[in-house]
Amino acid sequence: MSNAAVAETPKGHPKGLYVLFVTEMWERFSYYGMRAIFALYMTKALLLNKDESSTIYGSYTGLVYLTPLIGGYVADRFWGNRKSIIVGGVLMAAGQFLMFASGTFFEEVGFSKLLMYAGLGFLIFGNGFFKPNISTMVGQLYPVGDKRVDSAFTIFYMGINLGAFFAPLVCGFLGDTGCPEDFRWGFLAAGVGMLLSLVLFISLKNKYIVTPEGVQIGEKPNEERHVSSDAPKAAFNPTLLLLWGGVFLALVAVFKLGLEFDWIGTFIFSLTIAGPGYIISDPSLTKEERDRIWVIYIIAFFVIFFWSAFEQAGASLTYFAEEQTNRGLFGWTVPASYFQAINAVAIVLLAPIFVGLWGALGRRNLEPPSPFKQAIGLFLLALGYLVIALGVKGLEPGLKVSMLWLFSLYTIHTLGELCLSPIGLSMVNKLAPVKFASLLMGVWFLSTSAANKFAGTLSSLYPEPAVSVQGLATIDREFGERIRGAWKVEEKKDEKTCRPLDLSKLKRGDEAAAAEKDSGPSAEVKSAIDAAVVGIEVPADGRTLLPGDFKDRVAKYKLMLVKPKDAVAVVAVPLGDVQLGNITDAALKAELQKKIEASLVDNSRSFIGFKISDLYDFFMLFVAMSGLSAVILFLLSRRLLTMMHGVR
Repeated sequence: MSNAAVAETPKGHPKGLYVLFVTEMWERFSYYGMRAIFALYMTKALLLNKDESSTIYGSYTGLVYLTPLIGGYVADRFWGNRKSIIVGGVLMAAGQFLMFASGTFFEEVGFSKLLMYAGLGFLIFGNGFFKPNISTMVGQLYPVGDKRVDSAFTIFYMGINLGAFFAPLVCGFLGDTGCPEDFRWGFLAAGVGMLLSLVLFISLKNKYIVTPEGVQIGEKPNEERHVSSDAPKAAFNPTLLLLWGGVFLALVAVFKLGLEFDWIGTFIFSLTIAGPGYIISDPSLTKEERDRIWVIYIIAFFVIFFWSAFEQAGASLTYFAEEQTNRGLFGWTVPASYFQAINAVAIVLLAPIFVGLWGALGRRNLEPPSPFKQAIGLFLLALGYLVIALGVKGLEPGLKVSMLWLFSLYTIHTLGELCLSPIGLSMVNKLAPVKFASLLMGVWFLSTSAANKFAGTLSSLYPEPAVSVQGLATIDREFGERIRGAWKVEEKKDEKTCRPLDLSKLKRGDEAAAAEKDSGPSAEVKSAIDAAVVGIEVPADGRTLLPGDFKDRVAKYKLMLVKPKDAVAVVAVPLGDVQLGNITDAALKAELQKKIEASLVDNSRSFIGFKISDLYDFFMLFVAMSGLSAVILFLLSRRLLTMMHGVR
């Protein structure tokens, strides 16, 4: 009978697959569209410094991968897949429209940030209900043993990459225009995309998302579906729970009080250690099961290093695209957000090649096992950062590099992703004992969550040369009329024309009032500069500083508090905002450049003893981290294969 069933299997795919394809495509459009402009919105519209924006970005993406544990549990126990997807879609649409509202009121900094945090909260919980449930419905469209399932998931994941490809292009085109008030249109497009996903799913689900027998899929909680009665279940162990609960609290104290992590990072990292500890300590595990679980843990540990470097795309690499990349193309400036589409295009083009490569090697019994593939992925990640590190080595402050460097990095990273990413979930399914399958899948999501949070921490190390405001004022007084009208400090954009206001000088006192009367800065802007020169009140947490009231948007200088080691903190502006382009006298320009460089403040960072003074140091950090991880994982691979007990 089973042979007959196989023979009668249709060649095509059920229409429900394409409903799920389009639903997921528009949801991913919403997610990746918002992500493409999010870091730029925080730094360009809200004027947050890179430290704060990177922390927020890492917290957001980290929690996005943590909440699916909640959404999957609720779907299994109470709601089923359909209701969970609809609730998740509604929450995410609301989140995107709150981001649109935040972008609309970006001038009101406090209110705008409140709307932004509310929007992020809705997006985080909405994703938790949506993401883990839609993919599980794909397999339920087919009878057990149907050979079309693998190709069905391939088609489904093409929808993910299709959404990820045109999301940065559309949302970047609308939002990343150089005008801070336009970011809202990018968020609005992401919200509309989420609404399309929701409307299509609700209107078509009853007709097409059904089993071959016509039964509605995902209508009931997953626990009510037939499950073999003899499937082993994990026993509840209150002693172990109390023990590892205590370990979790101790880790919270270490991360928060000792290492001074923020609360979100503290929670994610503590849970990432304590959760796996609870599982591996279960006394009912056999030696073989425990060995296989250790393999999952070790691979998950190295995966954290991979994704923390790979996910720089939405933060530090976006800063690099915006500030250090020459984006001119045939008279058009390519938006920085567009570069995030390269990965999706490369996935679509290169994935079939990798499928063919692994298949050809497999037929010759030469296909590398999972740990080797993941070591190759980490090596390619290190290679991508090495390429761009060489591109910026010795780069003078203020100069920009070709787009080809960033394009090369993203392409090489995609090769690494194709070696590492597709095998992760498959490996967990193969190695996990049945009674701990769901918990160990949760551990895998935890490692991805920790990686994204860690990515934000690493992105906050992005170097930004800064010039002291006192130094700029001294230069202005020293050179006087020789440079009057020929240099400026980047300031607020005019809302009507989206062009820089004409700030012709950085000068104190009333002596410049006559010269400023016609075309110079307003009295409010000048007084803001005066306040910066004299010294202003600054918050202790290093937020972007605004003269006077921190919510005052009069000048919009990206002032920052720089705290050199063992030195007095100084108020400074980013070197990139000091403009010398209108000075035609080469000797004068060179002299000014030396004076400005002499006014640079030590804004270097360090990470576990690795000093980061410039972009070369920053990218070499990822080369060292990914390269060392690749070498260690490669050396461990043979031992891991033994511990897998026959699983490849």
